[in-house]
Amino acid sequence: MTSAQIEIQLIASLVAIACAIPGTFLVLRKMALISDAISHSILPGLVLGFFITHDLGSPLLIAMAALSGVITVVLVEFIQKTKLVKEDTAIGLVFPALFSIGVILIAKNANDVHLDTDVVLLGELAFAPFDRLMINGVDLGPKSLWIIGSILLITLGLLIAFFKELKISTFDAGLATALGFSPVVLHYGLMSVASVTTVGAFDAVGAILVVALMIVPAATAYLLTNDLKRMLLYAVFFGVFAAISGYWLAHYLDASISGSMTTVLGLIFLLVYLFAPSKGLISVLYRNKQQQIEVLLLTFLLHLNNHKEEEERHINHLNEHINWQKVKSKSVVDLALKNNMITIVDHIISLTEKGKAFTDKAIDYIITNDDSEIESMKEDFFLFRG
Repeated sequence: MTSAQIEIQLIASLVAIACAIPGTFLVLRKMALISDAISHSILPGLVLGFFITHDLGSPLLIAMAALSGVITVVLVEFIQKTKLVKEDTAIGLVFPALFSIGVILIAKNANDVHLDTDVVLLGELAFAPFDRLMINGVDLGPKSLWIIGSILLITLGLLIAFFKELKISTFDAGLATALGFSPVVLHYGLMSVASVTTVGAFDAVGAILVVALMIVPAATAYLLTNDLKRMLLYAVFFGVFAAISGYWLAHYLDASISGSMTTVLGLIFLLVYLFAPSKGLISVLYRNKQQQIEVLLLTFLLHLNNHKEEEERHINHLNEHINWQKVKSKSVVDLALKNNMITIVDHIISLTEKGKAFTDKAIDYIITNDDSEIESMKEDFFLFRG
């Protein structure tokens, strides 16, 4: 492995970590689209910063771009608060306008400057090791590594210092206000961090991968846990894993590094989306199927409780009178037998004491519809999942 390969993977990993932290809070705040808006609308800030300094490496570019990102958020919220359009529409109105302004400024005033909009959008990690930071003739490594590393250290420091405040304001802004925190200040602080992170990663990876690394790992982690600390750790892990494995996929396919990393992120999300233990699609479909069976079982037990006649409790009655298919009837009867709710003697079904007690409690709940009894009833209703 060459030093350039190591540097590329290290830069990508640091970008992944730096993006995962604000990205987690954006996903929890249901503001994932704002990251895409920021990643495009900071372009006029970059251009104006260059016009002031005439130096593509000036820190002022990052400051101006971050300011442009915050202005984007302010404009989106201003339009949204008018109640004339929804948030996604406001985002769709603001960021194309700001991005277009940036493109026009480049086309009219910076044609002779290497400020390529294609590179800004797509990025190219393969070139990052060639842009070195030189101080007094000493090579200190890729410039992108120092930029994103510094941003990551600042982000980690802010996360540690304001973790409690961010957590409370994210889940309950009213409680944060009551405790003396300012949700507005925390909100714009988070947007500023997201803007600075996006700018820092622009030159190395481009806007597309920045958005992917900021949202996809956090969205994937969200499907696996409800704990904020674990969600942050999972998001960081998924981001770093995609960065490293995506690089080697690109190396093997001789393809775009950023594109390969984004593809790996998409595959990881797809796998978790399908197979996550509690929120995965397969788990949700299985639970829905089980709940349907439970409703059928309750209907079956209520039917038995309401009819004492043997002909009404004959096993064939399910098919003939309740109009259930044989497969459905068998699954319901098997589940009731498995949980000792019924007995079958000479094809006649009878409730057991357990089945009778459960049915009586269910009837009481249906009659009274007492919400205070819901929690205790849940335990009973889901005791017999097979």
